[in-house]
Amino acid sequence: MFRSLWVFFALSLSVLVAHAQAAAPAATEPVPTFDKAYMASAKALAAGKEVWDTQCRHCHGNAAYPGKAPKLTPGGMESDFIFDRVTYGFRKMPPWKDVFTIEQRKAVVAYIKSSSFSP
Repeated sequence: MFRSLWVFFALSLSVLVAHAQAAAPAATEPVPTFDKAYMASAKALAAGKEVWDTQCRHCHGNAAYPGKAPKLTPGGMESDFIFDRVTYGFRKMPPWKDVFTIEQRKAVVAYIKSSSFSP
């Protein structure tokens, strides 16, 4: 009887551990530095515009209005805040960490914060 109870306990524990590991949030990655040189880089802005045009604009841009997501007003948003939302998502917005590279996510932040951004 004790053996069957021990086996039940061991199996239950392994199931709980497996479930906890599967439910654990993904590790966060450090927020990159957004210095003035990077934010003004023509290469970063072009890459960010490409990400915006091919993905973000569908929900946030003028082609989607009335759209699924709010129109962005990035003037009051810090770069690290935008990067966090792009990386991990928010409410109905999906996380893009596993879709876009860190460089693509950094670039879209630079584009969104640029003077040429117009959703």
